[in-house]
Amino acid sequence: MKIGYPCINRTIGCTADRTFRLKSYSESRLIETVENNLDCLLQILEFNVKYNIFFFRITSDLVPFASHPINRFDWINHFQNLFENVGSFIHKHNIRISMHPDQFIVINSPDEGIWERSRAELVYHTQVLDALELDSTARIQLHVGGVYGNKPASMERFALRFSQLPASVQSRLVIENDDRLFTVADCLNVSTITGIPVLFDTFHHSVNNSGETVEQAIALCAETWTMKDGLPMVDYSSQAPGERKGNHAESLDPDHYSTFLKNTQSIDFDIMLEIKDKEASALKAVSLSKSDIRFLN
Repeated sequence: MKIGYPCINRTIGCTADRTFRLKSYSESRLIETVENNLDCLLQILEFNVKYNIFFFRITSDLVPFASHPINRFDWINHFQNLFENVGSFIHKHNIRISMHPDQFIVINSPDEGIWERSRAELVYHTQVLDALELDSTARIQLHVGGVYGNKPASMERFALRFSQLPASVQSRLVIENDDRLFTVADCLNVSTITGIPVLFDTFHHSVNNSGETVEQAIALCAETWTMKDGLPMVDYSSQAPGERKGNHAESLDPDHYSTFLKNTQSIDFDIMLEIKDKEASALKAVSLSKSDIRFLN
C-alpha cells in the first residue's frame, strides 16, 4: 500500500504547476516554465520519499498549453534529459504516479469540439507519463462525463470514444465514480464494455451510490484491475465539518481514516488523499498506517 497526495506541496516553497496566460505565450517562456516545473516536481518527490510517501499525482499543468494549437514546440525531445532524470528517480524509489485531467475533459460529450480537445489533452497526459518512461501502473483517471438526458446512451458514447483513442492512451486510462451522475455500479458497467479499470472514490461514494458498503464497492472495483495495471487506486477524503455536503475536508480526520483502514483490511490498494492540506495529511496518514500490514509490505 502506497499513500499519496495530489499535485502541490505546500512545504518546500516551489510549485510544479507554474503557468502563464495564453496571450503571453512564447517558446522562451514555455522553456523557462517547464524547466521550473520539472525541477520542482523532483524536489516534491524527494520530499515525499524522505517521509515514506510513495504515491503522487502529477499536475496537468506540468507543460502549459501542451495540447493547444499555439504550442508547436517539440517539448518532449527538448526536455528529454529532464524527464529522464525525474523518471529515473521515480523508478529508483518505486513511486506510483497518476494524473487527473480537469473537469473540462469529457470524452462522452455530444459536442465534437469538446471531444477533440479532450482527446488532445489525454494524448498530452500520456506523453508526459511516457516521457518519464513509466510502466502501465502509472494511470490517468477520468470521470465518465455527462448524462446529457440519456445515461445509457452517454455510457455507450463513452465506450465508443474510448475505442477511438490511441492505444497508448487507452492503456493509461481509469474511470472513477463521481458525486452526482455515475455511481460505482455505472462505472462497472462501462468497465464491462471497455475493460477499463475502475478507481474507487470513497467520498463520491458517500454521496452517490447504489447501496454498497465501502468495502463492497472497493472489492468490486478491485476486480477490474489486472496485474499490469498495478494495485487498485482509491481516492480518499471525508466531509468537511459544518460545510455544504460534498465539500472535502481541510485536513485528515484520524478517526475516520483509521475506521476506513480497519473496514478494508481484506483488500490491498494504493491511497490518494484528496484533502486540502496535501502533504500535511499525507504525513498523518503514513503515521496512522504504520501498523497496517498492507503498508508495512
